[in-house]
Amino acid sequence: MTTQTTSDPARGRRPAATLTHAGGTLLRAGRPHRILSGSLHYFRVHPDQWADRLARLAALGLNTVDTYVPWNFHERTPGDVRFDGWRDLDRFARLAQQTGLDVIVRPGPYICAEWDNGGLPAWLTGAPGMRPRTSHPPFLAAVARWFDQLIPRIAALQAGRGGPVVAVQIENEYGSYGDDGQYVRWVRDALTARGVTELLYTADGPTELMLDAGAVEGELAAATFGSRPEQAARLLRSRRPEEPFFCAEFWNGWFDHWGEKHHVRPARGAADDVGRILGAGGSVSLYMAHGGTNFGLWAGANHDGDRLQPTVTSYDSDAPVAEHGALTDKFHALREELTAAGQPVPDGPPPADPPLLPPAELPVIHGAALLDALCTVAEPVSAPAPLSFEELGQASGLVLYAAEPLLPEGEFEVSVTGLHDRAQVFVDGVPVAVLDRETASCRVRGAGRRVRLELLVENQGRINYGPLLGQGKGILGGVRVDRRLVHGWRMHRLPLDEWSPDELARAVSLAPPDGRAGFATARLTVTEPADTFVALPGFGKGFCWINGRLLGRYWHIGPQTTLYLPAPFLHPGDNTLTVLELERLGDRIALRDRPELGEPQEYIETFD
Repeated sequence: MTTQTTSDPARGRRPAATLTHAGGTLLRAGRPHRILSGSLHYFRVHPDQWADRLARLAALGLNTVDTYVPWNFHERTPGDVRFDGWRDLDRFARLAQQTGLDVIVRPGPYICAEWDNGGLPAWLTGAPGMRPRTSHPPFLAAVARWFDQLIPRIAALQAGRGGPVVAVQIENEYGSYGDDGQYVRWVRDALTARGVTELLYTADGPTELMLDAGAVEGELAAATFGSRPEQAARLLRSRRPEEPFFCAEFWNGWFDHWGEKHHVRPARGAADDVGRILGAGGSVSLYMAHGGTNFGLWAGANHDGDRLQPTVTSYDSDAPVAEHGALTDKFHALREELTAAGQPVPDGPPPADPPLLPPAELPVIHGAALLDALCTVAEPVSAPAPLSFEELGQASGLVLYAAEPLLPEGEFEVSVTGLHDRAQVFVDGVPVAVLDRETASCRVRGAGRRVRLELLVENQGRINYGPLLGQGKGILGGVRVDRRLVHGWRMHRLPLDEWSPDELARAVSLAPPDGRAGFATARLTVTEPADTFVALPGFGKGFCWINGRLLGRYWHIGPQTTLYLPAPFLHPGDNTLTVLELERLGDRIALRDRPELGEPQEYIETFD
């Protein structure tokens, strides 16, 4: 038997890990072993539901759970690092251990995960001259400070110290991003220098280009894919013949973008591919085993080269365990496949689906009108030119830009450059256009006087994958009337996900309603809290809170038309649903007893 060691003589040999490998076989404490893992992100599941969801993974027949660690979730502002409440990684790992599961931790610092900015803090990537995911010294210095806080906690949870952590991932799919090998090796060394002694591995797409840039000599190279497992196994074994085959992410489902269809993958096809991974002697992690929800404004975005593709609030991902914990057909198909492969599953029937509130219709009361409320809720910041979110010290939400240009009589073109991501344009309080391209324009009519020009700009999610990672938000260029730049701006900061319940309640009552757009509330009375799904028929686009906690975005273009409201967000008696509607108010909120995630479209992998 050989144990995993570093290839750098100057760093010496690491202590023996719980998981090792020899001759292409994965070993646990010297005996052949197979990782049967599933991804479950503690930051996407209410802490009161962690134990239940972990139990469902164990009932599936898995022996391991893996999770990313999003830096921006733990350090929203520089220096304020939190590991309490929803951010209690230690508690999550110990609950997994009590459930009988090993834990794999994926600390990044970049995680992708369809999470805002790929987990990197906006205050970091927005710093002038920052070069994320490279050996740029200011970036490494920031990662080192974060790792000083994070990695000793993970090290203390390692199996060698009596904890559940048996493996730690180095960065994340770096080979699809860049080729700074010095940086990836630096991340590896930063982990070991802070106490990581368990199995280290990299995870990259199964192509030569990606593996060459992402793998680290001396550490296990794993692959991420959703099909053709034999092809991935051949590629890995051609390059690392002494290493075991490990699919670090098997995409048994997929995520969704606003304005597209809901991605699904047939249960039988996913189970068959898992069987083929096992048949090839491989280990596997299901991505996702339980997806959870992008509560608040944590959903990220992709970019197809032409336009932004914001990710929806649900992260159900067509996973074996649904967003609200229900066990799907895919759960049962995968459980059968694992059983057929000789994996023991817990005795007795799997857990029952969580209870749900009965359907209901809730009348809404219209609150403060949109612009009047947003102009009043935050004191303006003045500047000659529009400031970006980063310059305003704001990570997410809305910014209301206001100026008073002189418009002679006639029709003029108002154009915006560097728009990220979506602007509603108002002239004297009247909506005239919606702009959603980086360079976009609309026609307005002047009246021979100064007009009130307002642009309500929404950050729809920071890009989490690819070369545009870290891109700024807001108006990054300027606003012109025909050829002339507009100067003299007032900007109202509206970080919706940072508002306290009292601040939200104040915003609702700041101005009279106008019946078109703005705030609205509804009362939800429950005897015993249970899960439910919130639908907003007749509404257009906006944000929904329950008892001051931001559930997430909604948008009539779909695919999802319900927001998951977990029972822990409710209390017996009266609860308050609050909506900030940007376009058109409805007159009721509906509670549904099932999720409505949109018209399904089978996900087809396009990896080459």
